[in-house]
Amino acid sequence: MTLNELATHVAAEFQTKYQRPPRWIVAAPGRVNVIGEHIDYNDGFVLPMAIERYAVMAADTSSSSASTFSIYDTQFKESVTIDVSAPVTKGSPKWSNYIRGVLAGFQNRGQKIPALEVAFMSTVPLGGGLSSSAALEVCTATLIEAATGKTIDPVEKALLAQKAEHDFADVPCGIMDQFISALGREGNLLLLNCRTRQTELVPMSDPSVALLVINTNVKHELSGGEYAERRAQCEEAARNLGVKSLRDVTPDQLERGKGKLSAVVYRRARHVIGEIERTVHAAEGIRNSNWPAVGNLMYASHVSLRDDYEVSCAELDTVVEIAEDIGYAGGVYGCRMTGGGFGGCCVALVKAGAVEAITKKIAAEYQARTGIAASIFASRPAAGATILKG
Repeated sequence: MTLNELATHVAAEFQTKYQRPPRWIVAAPGRVNVIGEHIDYNDGFVLPMAIERYAVMAADTSSSSASTFSIYDTQFKESVTIDVSAPVTKGSPKWSNYIRGVLAGFQNRGQKIPALEVAFMSTVPLGGGLSSSAALEVCTATLIEAATGKTIDPVEKALLAQKAEHDFADVPCGIMDQFISALGREGNLLLLNCRTRQTELVPMSDPSVALLVINTNVKHELSGGEYAERRAQCEEAARNLGVKSLRDVTPDQLERGKGKLSAVVYRRARHVIGEIERTVHAAEGIRNSNWPAVGNLMYASHVSLRDDYEVSCAELDTVVEIAEDIGYAGGVYGCRMTGGGFGGCCVALVKAGAVEAITKKIAAEYQARTGIAASIFASRPAAGATILKG
């Protein structure tokens, strides 16, 4: 569904559920990170893109006198009611905590949460590393802005949403996901300096290329602590090298300080330092429409994530191998895993005219090699959070 089609659908679901049309409709996108993985918590540069998959909320002032925020999930036919007359706390179902965290964030800013009835739907794949949680958080924040008539700075909104994920979902995420969902612009990638929080739009308007998102439809639940473990290893490397973060270390400095690090921590640091360089070079390549160079950087990123950071898996590696087999002659410039890893998605830079053929080839080969059906879609850079009605 296009964004307008999705908004129309959610509005109709609201009408059916609450017996009146919604007063407000808002949306926030998921994202794919083109390059710059596991870098945001290392103060480096990341290069995400908002995708044409969205969380959408339709809402109106509550028809009851209770001070409640009532949400209806139109996909799973699940409802939750949150008391907003008191400080909002964690609760169930689990997905409601992304919303609860945002409401609590506004309360902490001194904002009274209006009593609302809400219907929502998300087309951002769950668990695929495309930031379905950030889309839901930023969408909720945008709804509060619409309903109160009080907008906040987009950077503040992104940070409020990030804090919601830290405090209510217990995920120590960096700032990338919420920033691109809040600040994305149609036709542009976003080069984000995770240290200064400065952003730069990187135009990607060349109609000859597209980005293909390949969801492996697997998510390996390991011990659950891999993200926090990688983050701790990066902090250990920075500490042993005597710097605030790995952003401050050059490749030469890393080699000179190798003896201060365990073999594993050294490899983690090597990925981070190399990935920061690759991201800066990729942004320059996109500005100059140097697609072969960007593609090579994407492949190098995947190798580093697979070997040095060890967050890939057999299914992600298989997608990248298939993309390499198709190659430049078949329309693929580059491919890499994207997101936290251990499953989820790959992103491929491809020739726009070859999208259909590449999609069919990857789908058939991936199923033949793994026995799993992949979900594949192409996306152009989408707009960030927006108020569609109200």
